[in-house]
Amino acid sequence: MALKKSELYSSLWKSCDELRGGMDASQYKDYVLVLLFVKYVSDKYAGNPNALIEVPPGGSFADMVALKNDKEIGDKINKLVGRLADANDTLKGAINVADFNDEEKLGKGKEMVDRLTKLVGIFEGLDFGRNRAEGDDLLGDAYEYLMRHFATESGKSKGQFYTPAEVSRVMAQVIELGRATDARQSIFDPTCGSGSLLLKAHDEAKSRTGLDLALYGQEMDNATAALSRMNMVLHDCPTAEIWRDNTLANPHFLYMGALQTFDYVVANPPFSTKAWSNGFDPLNDLFGRFEYGVPPAKNGDFAFLLHILKTLKSTGKGAVILPHGVLFRGGAEGSIRANIVKRGFIKGIIGLPANLFYGTGIPACIIVLDKEGAAGRTAEGGGIFMVDASKGFIKDGAKNRLRAQDMHRIVDTFTRQDGSDPKYARLVPLSEITANDYNLNLPRYIDSTEPEDLQDIEAHLKGGIPLADIDGLQRYWQVLPAVRQALFAPVADAKRSKAYCQLTVEPSQIKATIFGHSEFTTFNQTVTQRFATWKVAHTPLLTGIQVGDRPKALIETLSESLLKTFQAFEAAPLIDAYDVYQHLMDYWAETMQDDVWMIATDGWQALQDGKPNLDLIPTALVVARYFAAEQQAVEALEAERDAITRQMEEQYEEHGGEGGLLEEGKTDKGKLTAKSVKDRLKALQALTVRAEIAEAQDEIKALKAYAALLEQEATASKKAKDAQKTLDAKVAAKYSHLTVADIQTLVVQDKWLATLTASVQSELDRVSQALTGRIRQLAERYATPLPALGDEVEVLASRVDEHLKAMGFVWN
Repeated sequence: MALKKSELYSSLWKSCDELRGGMDASQYKDYVLVLLFVKYVSDKYAGNPNALIEVPPGGSFADMVALKNDKEIGDKINKLVGRLADANDTLKGAINVADFNDEEKLGKGKEMVDRLTKLVGIFEGLDFGRNRAEGDDLLGDAYEYLMRHFATESGKSKGQFYTPAEVSRVMAQVIELGRATDARQSIFDPTCGSGSLLLKAHDEAKSRTGLDLALYGQEMDNATAALSRMNMVLHDCPTAEIWRDNTLANPHFLYMGALQTFDYVVANPPFSTKAWSNGFDPLNDLFGRFEYGVPPAKNGDFAFLLHILKTLKSTGKGAVILPHGVLFRGGAEGSIRANIVKRGFIKGIIGLPANLFYGTGIPACIIVLDKEGAAGRTAEGGGIFMVDASKGFIKDGAKNRLRAQDMHRIVDTFTRQDGSDPKYARLVPLSEITANDYNLNLPRYIDSTEPEDLQDIEAHLKGGIPLADIDGLQRYWQVLPAVRQALFAPVADAKRSKAYCQLTVEPSQIKATIFGHSEFTTFNQTVTQRFATWKVAHTPLLTGIQVGDRPKALIETLSESLLKTFQAFEAAPLIDAYDVYQHLMDYWAETMQDDVWMIATDGWQALQDGKPNLDLIPTALVVARYFAAEQQAVEALEAERDAITRQMEEQYEEHGGEGGLLEEGKTDKGKLTAKSVKDRLKALQALTVRAEIAEAQDEIKALKAYAALLEQEATASKKAKDAQKTLDAKVAAKYSHLTVADIQTLVVQDKWLATLTASVQSELDRVSQALTGRIRQLAERYATPLPALGDEVEVLASRVDEHLKAMGFVWN
């Protein structure tokens, strides 16, 4: 059975977190990730004499499993991990950092034995060798998932080892790693943390070009550097060079006494570190990094930026995450910034949403560096391309996160230098930056604030809806001009008719008028047809998924094609192509990814382990396609049963209260059951006194009626259950007779494409709802002008006077 990616991630985290106890997540991750690492290299390399990683006898995960429940499990795991590290020079000091015999962290005696035994057991049932498809890094992604959760749980000061994957992908794409041309090109991260940013950069180049670029990283923290080295192996980059040391005081990568230079540099250095100059003298820097100025003694942001510039080749490109303060702070930083801008090294600035990063909640930006094109940016017509992407995100727990559409919009806008939306991005001329004294603060150049919804005094006084507000909906009228004419007409006052209009329909009819208009129907049909054409074109791709295919390649093809389909659409002002794209990406993450992964691993299988494959083919799909009549019959029987139940509820409501005819038929718990009603009837029918018998007739009648309903409900319920049971049996039997073509129809047409069709329809509904909402808001805002309010006040006042007079009181 294929391992579902989403289930792997969530179960790993849940299981590991349950065993954490009171240990800090920043420490616990070292134990979990080492076990994950040993399991992976054992599955992938054990028994292979030519493998890049040697798994020695006594150093495999199988040996670790043999230690379960051993009284000395902690000490023996340490020795096992040590043997694996000793057999591989690249792993020494990387995987043998965590102490599995630490009683303070893992408990004493039986507590330690139980915890480590359970922890080993979490990974024992996983087979990472079988569940890894070329180009789809299941284990690496699981590692990433755990790292993100550990970063979230580690708190503000301890989560800096991890750069969110979404930001890493944006950085890799804006420096155009997908255009790498030579396998000898290199990528460097001077503050690499756990290596996630460096690996995303590598993945961008390899997935786009097939080139395996050389990786170099330096990290000051010993445990984090160890994580990075493990991460490189887990992501099939075992030759990456990761060095532990202070990158500013003791840069490791040198060439002939100078800093080694690289083709690409990415970095997420610690923000505004105060001790940046510890261990060296910036005024007499051996590597000449501060030729454009020495940063302030208590703020190292520009120290890292200048280090990165120095390590870039003359044709190099880089991206670094820094706080917004680097864009506008004065003093020494202002002077450095001016020198860098004058030389054209900054290609662009991307402002990110606040609260994306685990080490801080403050907003940050990506500074994109490009030495190769520097001369062009200082020449006539040159400048810096700025993007304010601060509003594009989704809440994800306590943090914010970039969505797929946010990442794509940033990358598309930046790589195309698209300034068509000046509230989002623009190329700022160097002359304008110079006039602002080299202050690069984004709000100086991009006004991303929403226009204020102004109130019109005259409209409040005299009535009518301002045409300026209706003109503000121009993107709708561009596509639906006749709808505007159907909704609005000039006000009766000729002098005001050029500035004000009025609704031609009641506010309650606005939505119906829009929906019912032929122009909106045409728009709806056009969008639907455009999507239908896309579906037809890509159905062969979906039904053609085979064992061994790459799910990531598939979703990239699908999503890019869908985005382009709607970007090229003439009605694009109303349908945001990125919103449609996000629907696909959300569905991919929620459902489709697991489905495709399953098919790429096991094929189009209706059964798994002899049972219906309900994850891939939910029973509702089989019922809808093959047993619609039977389902309708079941629903009819259920409706009949429910109708009887409602009658019973009505009877109970009417007669079941205190003093009611059914009160005495209840059980001790206040319920009316067949037995309790029967017993009460039996007691009443046993009466012998004529007066009592006469008095009991109404109660007997009510009880008999209720008893009859109980019997009818039981009969109807049995029929419905029997019909459902029969249907369930037919459905279960159907799975074993489904052909591959049947499965493909059910999954591709009835499940995937049907869901996406509904998502596109929701975008159409959103268009009409947004337009309806704004028009109704304007109509209600100016519905009653001031004179009308005055008249209404007079009418109400006169009514009050009349009532007062009637009571003998005169109001002066």
